[in-house]
Amino acid sequence: MTMAKRFAAPKGTRDLLPPETAIWAEVEAVARRVFALYGYREIRTPLFEETELFARGVGETTDIVGKEMYSFTDKGGRSITLRPESTAAVCRAYVEHGMQQWPQPVRLFYIGPQFRYERPQKGRYRQFHQIGAELIGRPSGGSLAAADAEILAMLVRFLGELGFSDLKVLLNTVGDAASRAAYRAALVGFLTPLRDRLSEESRRRLETNPLRILDTKSPEEQELLREAPRLEASLTGESRRHFADVCARLDAAAIRYGVEDKLVRGLDYYTNTVFEIVAEGLGAQNAICGGGAYEGLIEELGGPPTYGVGFAIGEDRLIEVLPEPTRRRFRIPYVIVRGVAWENRIPTFAFEDQGLPRTLVDLLREKGIPVLGYEWKDSKRAFSMAEHLEARYVVMVGENEVSEDGAHIKEVVLRDTETRQEERMAVPELLERLRAESRGA
Repeated sequence: MTMAKRFAAPKGTRDLLPPETAIWAEVEAVARRVFALYGYREIRTPLFEETELFARGVGETTDIVGKEMYSFTDKGGRSITLRPESTAAVCRAYVEHGMQQWPQPVRLFYIGPQFRYERPQKGRYRQFHQIGAELIGRPSGGSLAAADAEILAMLVRFLGELGFSDLKVLLNTVGDAASRAAYRAALVGFLTPLRDRLSEESRRRLETNPLRILDTKSPEEQELLREAPRLEASLTGESRRHFADVCARLDAAAIRYGVEDKLVRGLDYYTNTVFEIVAEGLGAQNAICGGGAYEGLIEELGGPPTYGVGFAIGEDRLIEVLPEPTRRRFRIPYVIVRGVAWENRIPTFAFEDQGLPRTLVDLLREKGIPVLGYEWKDSKRAFSMAEHLEARYVVMVGENEVSEDGAHIKEVVLRDTETRQEERMAVPELLERLRAESRGA
């Protein structure tokens, strides 16, 4: 008999399984809650778009467009690409649906998968996930720096609520179009005589996107760049004022930041403010997310001249480096109720609500507490199940905890799977304890 083929997830992709998916859901719930506090609303764009959208929006010379896109020709002969990033797609939707007629600025966020064909490695996948936000349009009062500062404040708050306590914003300005053109010419003039000392990749970038050479990880090229012209020297007066205003607003908000003059970000559409956020306790690979402002992108996609600023967080990486206390807080999906009498009825007069008697399991669920019930007499099996599900508590109901007539539960034994301590308590006390834990999560 021929063995059936066993399939595996495609290279560079993975299945997200429980209990890890509970952590993903909680991280996304925090994002939705925090972003809503700042007036951001969710947008969901298609998983694929016309290839030209990304070529025009992200930039023909970027690595994404040049080497990493999943593109194919559909049955209608159209070139289609799985989205490698979402800013261009969000801006396309802004133009297509006439959002420029909405009250400005328009605040949007997204959560979802992206696709890039790159070498898979730890924390990097060909199907990966991003959490991001875009503020598009001039803010009330007209200060563009206020938009940059707002989105940074929201981002820092989100990461703080996930438990990151040592955050720092790395900040720079790449200037407006005139600044970038002047700096590009200065950088090309400096590097051209040193061309033979550059890597093949940097020589290619020298012709197509020289500012990306500043991102080099090569120690030899980093040493060469020590003597390179500084972008700051090419900034227009307007760009200088904008950046100073952003810094002043971050100072006023007590947001910790440092100016990093070689930070340029990798996408062509960035202008003026660019940033990354790092957690200093993560070592060399400490960047959690990045973003920046853009002018000209909406116009490139057929809309009016419009200012925008946004960020994207790699959710796979974010969850990988999530602080352990937060992971523990997010991974409490169940309470295990174990005992020969877990199905016994509880008299309603013992509680503030009235109605038909119900089981302990039913009562816990009515109070919003996720719970699984088992009739096992063997507590080891219950503890083993709790460990598999990463449940925080096991509630045990045995013969000693049931009234003599078997009509109701007198008390329960609550075991904390982290501390391994056990406590006896009445059911009302159990409910209050578990509801308090649920509110704390």
